[in-house]
Amino acid sequence: MGARVLIVGAGAIGGVTAAQLVRAGQQVTVLDANRDHALRLNNPGLAIDEGGTTSLVVIDAVSEASDLIGRFDFAFTMLKAPFIEAALTPLVEMDLVDTYVSFGNGLVQQRVEAVVGPERLVIGIVEWGATNLGVGHVAKTTTAPFVVGEIDGSISPRLIKLGETLANAGEVRISENIFGQVWSKLLLNSTFSGLGAVAGMVYSDVVAQPGGVDLALAVWAEGYAVAMASGVVLDDVAGVNPEHLIITNSGDRQVALDALDRLMLRLGPTKASMLQDLERQARTEIDVINGGVVSQAKKVGLRAPLNQGIVDIVRECERQERQPGPNNLIDLRSLLKH
Repeated sequence: MGARVLIVGAGAIGGVTAAQLVRAGQQVTVLDANRDHALRLNNPGLAIDEGGTTSLVVIDAVSEASDLIGRFDFAFTMLKAPFIEAALTPLVEMDLVDTYVSFGNGLVQQRVEAVVGPERLVIGIVEWGATNLGVGHVAKTTTAPFVVGEIDGSISPRLIKLGETLANAGEVRISENIFGQVWSKLLLNSTFSGLGAVAGMVYSDVVAQPGGVDLALAVWAEGYAVAMASGVVLDDVAGVNPEHLIITNSGDRQVALDALDRLMLRLGPTKASMLQDLERQARTEIDVINGGVVSQAKKVGLRAPLNQGIVDIVRECERQERQPGPNNLIDLRSLLKH
């Protein structure tokens, strides 16, 4: 008997993951607070765009934790950071889940751990991209692995079982350095999701803007410096060594450009999840992405002005005081002079 999986939050990533697992014959239930979305998943099914085609996948879904039946081996938390506590607290109180797997962006793991406890938490990273196209409709935009690991770096029986389950939805890597993975993904998100959100563009279009390459490399370098000062051992992300995007002398630039090209080849069409939030006038995860870099920078005695600039612009966009657009990149580039 395969694992019973509860997917908490069926937006872009959660919806695609649920559909892929269901297609593979896995036991999956979705918990999503959007009642209309949950109803649509049940009938006629989730519409998923992938590889130029659209298909419908019927998925068992509920909008209230009280409607869940039975116990789950895993709960994949795939919802936005602002909704973690409200979504997970009822599950913990009803003791419905053996192991929670945090697949959130940025440094959201601490929020999940505070609710479920460290002994029930496994950490996951999603390197591929997807877009939420509205109620009952998602698109998978890029292909890359899931990465999962225990907090203590061990290869536990539950981690192996998790890997076997996730393999039904795509490529899986098991990591003994999951926090290195978290920070490598944070560099990716703070740079490209952050810049994509303020610019209103997919990743590759940001890089193609005037000065876009230098701005992206500078934001990456800020996060990299914070990770190094924090004692984090970074791991490859999307097939790229994070250090290869760091320029310390003239000979490093071509290496950095080649690494950036490889990232864009794999992830260039990705539309930042924070941009999707802004377009829906929803709260973003800026506090745990670029805000996470800024917060950790303060703890280790560093400054992160570019990340702070992205935080400020995104918050202005959330308040409808500014709109995403290329002019915001000009404002950020002005910070490179200071």
